Formats: sequence, structure tokens, C-alpha cells
Amino acid sequence: MKFYLESVENTFKEVSSDPHGLSAQEAEARLQKYGKNKLAEGKKVTLLQRFLEQLSDPMLIILMVAAVVSGITNYLSGESPVDVFIIMFVVILNSVLGVIQESKAEKAIEALKEMSAATSKVYRDGNLVTVKSEDLVPGDVISLEAGDAVPADSRIIECASLKVEEAALTGESVPVNKKVDTLSLGDQKDVPLGDRKNMLYNGTAVVYGRGKAVVVGTGMDTEMGKIATAITEASEGETPLQKKLSQLSKILTYMVLGICAFIFAFSVWRADAIDTRLVQESFMVAVSLAVAAIPEGLAAVVTIVLSIGVTKMSKRHAVIRKLTAVETLGCTEIICSDKTGTLTQNKMTVVDHFHCYRRTYRSSARYLLLHRRQPEKQTCADVSAYRRSSVRFRKKNDVHGA
Repeated sequence: MKFYLESVENTFKEVSSDPHGLSAQEAEARLQKYGKNKLAEGKKVTLLQRFLEQLSDPMLIILMVAAVVSGITNYLSGESPVDVFIIMFVVILNSVLGVIQESKAEKAIEALKEMSAATSKVYRDGNLVTVKSEDLVPGDVISLEAGDAVPADSRIIECASLKVEEAALTGESVPVNKKVDTLSLGDQKDVPLGDRKNMLYNGTAVVYGRGKAVVVGTGMDTEMGKIATAITEASEGETPLQKKLSQLSKILTYMVLGICAFIFAFSVWRADAIDTRLVQESFMVAVSLAVAAIPEGLAAVVTIVLSIGVTKMSKRHAVIRKLTAVETLGCTEIICSDKTGTLTQNKMTVVDHFHCYRRTYRSSARYLLLHRRQPEKQTCADVSAYRRSSVRFRKKNDVHGA
């Protein structure tokens, strides 16, 4: 329902509520009906699934095939299966490192969610109480003031100079003035999201004023929930590193098969007589050369390097969930952003300044422009020297003109 086109009275009728809010019993019943006020999370992946996902890497598949072939040839020739143990050790170590790193990232993200659990001021049984934002239900009447985050999609019922920053949804960095009045369509089929001035949306923040609103949508039924749905439905593509490794795996596969075929055929062709022993020895030589051509340590080296990158990013307060995402960030050259507030922090902060004494700013600015020097390298002595030279230059011109 388009609540921004409905009056406050009709909105209360639609959500079966009133300006005094819901009772505690009714809120609990609706919580069981509508569920928690949070975005749906994907099915959690078990440790076994993570391990198998790591093993599905094309490079590791080639190594496992090489281990099996090497084990067969060692058994037939009666040699020690040391190569098999080394290859499998590299494969298992690589998979375990990947699982451990991604599990650490998941735990860190869960811890951040617990630390940032938001609360809201809501009317229950006619009293203003503070509850977890995830426990809000349609029909709750919430109270908001400057600094509060909007916990759910709501229809404004009261407001006083209320301004809301909606950059997360619309990209507009300028706060929007809100009102209670019912909107009209006019000649439009629908009112754009940024023009719904009598609505508050989950993910936005109050920057000025105060107000009350009745919750009309929670969880995945919010505008933010629609965005989350679109994200989850998007197909996950391969990173540049995964594409390169897949390409390398194909090249190695073709090269290994070519080596096996060529060595086997060449050995048989050069033999005077073809028998079972010759065929077996030629096959063993071909397989040994093919296994030797496979870089067993490449997968482990890639995983270790990516793990180091994840560790460095964590020191810069960035949590990386997937190892391959580190390489993707490193390949980023251009970031296209629409407006302030989408990727930036939507604020301006003084990070450096140049100060000497009163009435020297204009002269110092001119001095820096003429000499093309960095502001942080200038001193009060530089500005004073420039001012003295300017005074002498003016006096000289005055004498010459006289």
C-alpha cells in the first residue's frame, strides 16, 4: 500500500494501530507473525561446505588428479609414494588456510553486528520505552529526534522542523525537510522515492528536529529490503584472479595431456618391438614428466599472499570476507560515484591549516601562488619575508614614479 498517499487516520486503520502505540501482547503477536525487523541473511555455510568449496578450485583439482596419477605410477613401479603425500599436503594446507581466513572474517562481521545492535524509542502500552530495533513491528509508534537512525519504513504522524538525511537511498547529500501532509499524484503515476516527504525509510538518519511516525514496513518489506533482495538475486561473478587462474589451469591441462601423448607416442615409435613392458615404461615416463610440469606450490603461494593482504586490510579496519576480494580491490583503478553521501562520509573536515598572525592570510596566499610551494612547507618567516619584499617593491615604484 502507498501510505504516502493516505492520511494519518487511514494509515492507522490499515496497520490496526493508534497514536498511543501497541500493547506489549499485541507487539509480541505481530513479531511472531511478521518476524524480526532485519534483513534476511543467506543460508550459513558449514565448515565442510567451505572446505569443499576451496577444493573446487581448478588449480587444486589438477593437483589432486596429479596426486592420483602419481600414486598409481608409484604403485606400479614399486616406488615410495612421497610425491603423493607432498601434493596432498599442499592441497589440504591451501584449503585449510582459506577456510580459517574466511571463518575469521565471518566471525568478525558477526561481532560487529552484535556491537552495532540498534535500539529505538517506541510507544508500548502508552509509555515510551526503548527496545531493540529488530523487535519493531508494523503498527508501532516510534519517536525520533536529531541523531537517531530510522529503524523501519514509517509514515510521519507528527514532526517539528524534521530533517532527514537520505543519501543511502537517493544519493542526495542535502537533508530532506519532512512533513505530515498527505501527498497527491497529480499527473504522475507514482511519487519518486526522494519526494515522499511524509515518509521515513530504514537506513536513513534524522539530522535535525523531532517527530513521531507509525511503522508500516519492517525487515524485507522495506525499501532497503528491496535493495537487499536485488543484491542476493544478482549472480556472483569471478574475480580477475580467479579468471587468470582458471585460464592457467586450462593451459596446464592441455600442456600436460600434450606432453603425455607426445612422450608416450615418441617412446613407442622409437622402440624396435612393442610389448607390454615397453608400453608400461613409456606411460610411466610420460606421466612423471606431466606431474613434474604442474606447479604444486602455486596454489599455496597464492593463498598465503592473499592471507597477508587480508591481514594488512584488517589493520586498516577493513574486514574482507573472501580472500579473492583482496586482489579485486588491488585491481581497482577507477571508482565512479554519483553524488556525495553514497561512497563518501557526506561531511567535510579540516585536515590541515596554515596560520601565522592576523592580516597575513591574503599575503601568504599570494606568496604561495607565486612561488608554487606546498602550504605545509611555509612558515611565518616566509610570509614575513614576502611582505617585506612587497613593501620595498611598492616603495621603489613610488620613488620611480615621483
